[in-house]
Amino acid sequence: MNLSVTLMCCNRARLFRNKSALYLCRRLSDVPISSSDDSQSSPDEKPRRTRRAPGKASVLLFPGQGSQFVGMGKGLLKYGNVKDMFAVAEKVLGYDLLSLCLNGPEKDLMKTVHCQPAVFVCSLAAVERLNHENPAAIESCVTAAGFSVGEFAALVFSGAMNFAEALFAVKVRAEAMQKASDLVSSGMLSVIGRPQANYKHACVQAREHCLSLDIQEPVCAIANYLFPDGRVIAGHKEALDFLQNHSRELNFMRTRLLPVSGAFHTALMEPAVEPLRDVLTKIEVRRPEISVHSNVDGKRYMHDKHIRNQLAKQLVSPVKWEQTLHEIYERAQGQEFPHTYEVGPGRQLGSTLQKCNMKAFKNYTHVDVVLP
Repeated sequence: MNLSVTLMCCNRARLFRNKSALYLCRRLSDVPISSSDDSQSSPDEKPRRTRRAPGKASVLLFPGQGSQFVGMGKGLLKYGNVKDMFAVAEKVLGYDLLSLCLNGPEKDLMKTVHCQPAVFVCSLAAVERLNHENPAAIESCVTAAGFSVGEFAALVFSGAMNFAEALFAVKVRAEAMQKASDLVSSGMLSVIGRPQANYKHACVQAREHCLSLDIQEPVCAIANYLFPDGRVIAGHKEALDFLQNHSRELNFMRTRLLPVSGAFHTALMEPAVEPLRDVLTKIEVRRPEISVHSNVDGKRYMHDKHIRNQLAKQLVSPVKWEQTLHEIYERAQGQEFPHTYEVGPGRQLGSTLQKCNMKAFKNYTHVDVVLP
């Protein structure tokens, strides 16, 4: 499906503003596309949000690739606009995403080209569920963040992007990442290390090993900062094999290869940057209505150009999730923590929050994408 057809779908995928001036998850209606003035906010303009006491505010966290599973979305069609969201997704993607989520087959859902759109749509479907079951959580939301592709869902929720346009960008992103992955035998390795582990030096040793095998310009680098002593390292397959084979001397307590097709968030994704950058110039991007934090540095997005640049840069930069959580939850001693909702498949983000900030985790709730 080309972008012009996708833009036609966007007339059915506009958002209403609720009372707190936050955009709810893609209200699918006939509201006309807003003027371009929305996307021309000054970088110095303050975020348009209501100040709330920390204990009465909420934070939404959106998961990324790897959280998907067959059966997600079951029972969610009764909430809000979920049925229409999947209908728009079928038009944008060119296949029945709902059927793939509900019935698989698993090998197809696990493919990068499918799981990224699936996690994106199901996460926003979970927002609709949360809005139905606890509308105050939506009304009081002041901050959102997403892990990797989850950033797109966070930006849609914040009003910075339109649902259909963002989904099209996710489609382009996933296809470009899959194509880049097919060029080199590579992967990602989850590592939990002892306090004395030196992850960057381990990557240097792994690259030197690759050079000894005559691999030109080897890649091995930290791709995800998850929590203290928790990292994901990505790169050439031979580099990851080296890390696993030498895990004891590298002070790695546990290593596990992730079920992904490539070395995401490393230099091996460079071929995917331009296709994503190109599509981001063709869709409408606005300043978020609430704070949304970038994976690249953990800082808040400031304006539309900043969003476009950081999303493209994110493909070849490590996801600084641990740093992002520190940015969101840092506060003075005795100050209350917000309520945190993980919206989407899996509980991985809750697990990392627990390891990074136990006090913040006490106010954590998972909004599942399957009804019991």
